[in-house]
Amino acid sequence: MKKIFLALLSTIAASASAETVEPIPFGDMNRWVTRNIKESGIIGGKTKQVYEIAPTATIDRTDAYKNQGGSPWATSNVYAKVMGVSKTSNAVFPANHPGQGKAARLTTILEACKVLGLFDIEVLVSGSIFLGEMIEPISNTSNPYSKMEMGIPYTKRPKALVLDYKVIDPQSGILTYATTGSKKTRPGKDSSDVFIYLQRRWEDADGNIHAKRVGTGRERFTGNSDWKTAHHIPVIYGDASKQPGYKPYMGLLNGQKSYYARNSKGKMVPVQEEGWDSADATPTHIIVMCSAGSGTAYEGQLGMELWVDNIGLAF
Repeated sequence: MKKIFLALLSTIAASASAETVEPIPFGDMNRWVTRNIKESGIIGGKTKQVYEIAPTATIDRTDAYKNQGGSPWATSNVYAKVMGVSKTSNAVFPANHPGQGKAARLTTILEACKVLGLFDIEVLVSGSIFLGEMIEPISNTSNPYSKMEMGIPYTKRPKALVLDYKVIDPQSGILTYATTGSKKTRPGKDSSDVFIYLQRRWEDADGNIHAKRVGTGRERFTGNSDWKTAHHIPVIYGDASKQPGYKPYMGLLNGQKSYYARNSKGKMVPVQEEGWDSADATPTHIIVMCSAGSGTAYEGQLGMELWVDNIGLAF
């Protein structure tokens, strides 16, 4: 009888600790769209490849991209049209993940565009992927968050974000800031960045979107590492600032730090996080983002890379 009781306790304990991982659609990174975009003749007229995470397809058109085939993923790869000149930027690539098919390779690069007498632009891009949508065509480099619809509807309460990742860190000790009309360097370090935020959003009568933070998980990576499998980033519910493991970069997103979303009138507006929600609150939206860099917009360490694969949510 004692042996049966101990076996039953063991079974109950194993069941209690069992984990289920729900893959995020297309989070296995095995399917990609290749966009063949012809740039304007005034900057060379070359056809460039721009990649998106969605059902495998090839698009031979120079036009704005909308998420396809039910994919919730957007990338920092874009088609831009500045002063009538068509240009592309691509810092996220499909790459091989041994034994797993493909992965997403996120890189930090400089994109240059020069037209004599019109403009001379050099922009630093830290490759990123996120749940949401990029609003194309991009017409300028101001307020980059306003061109990204961050987050998708979601009402579950996962205990962690799960992913495979590896980091390539040049460890140059130099940060580059480059945007329209400005390029400079300074000593500093960069890190790759992965986060999950759960929000409870609502819209007021004027179309403003407000939110409270329901759940928080974020981690930054430095130094070179080979593939880490099924890495967990725990979600902290309630006021994360009062919990163990909290870092300043996990704070609320408001003011100039706000991400954007489309309101019921179809307008892109900032989502102002007004506080921490209760620990048992139900979210309305989820934000997941992976980025090669973690600095301010247009600043990072050239050559920094984050590779990610098999992204899911643990319960």
